[in-house]
Amino acid sequence: MKLLFIAPLLLLIMTTQAQSKQQTEVANVVERLRNAMVDANRAELDAIASDKLSYGHSTGRVENKQEFVENIASGKSDFVSIELKDQTVSVSGNTAVVRHELHAKTNDGGKPGEAHIKILLVFQKQGGKWLLLARQAVKMV
Repeated sequence: MKLLFIAPLLLLIMTTQAQSKQQTEVANVVERLRNAMVDANRAELDAIASDKLSYGHSTGRVENKQEFVENIASGKSDFVSIELKDQTVSVSGNTAVVRHELHAKTNDGGKPGEAHIKILLVFQKQGGKWLLLARQAVKMV
């Protein structure tokens, strides 16, 4: 009788630990993405983004991987700093959903500015790596 109680409990604990490990992995990739965007690091942006990336801006503009990487790496979209707040990470199989607020100082085209938006990121585990598959930003209200 004890086994009937202990087995499901152990399964729940193991599942929770696996979820936490995957959530930590995804959160680490989000941090790498944040740093790569501030540093305009072309190689890192390219390594994090899926070839099928759909990157949506709060203005409605949507970029593919090549456009996203080029706009950041060239400085067209220039992030001086990025702070992420209230982040949540949910993992289901090989898909992860991340939500957070993004507060940034920008310098697009030499014009200082700020961005305050909410972000939805979708990551997919491909070849053992979490890659950014989709991003959608919305204006904060």
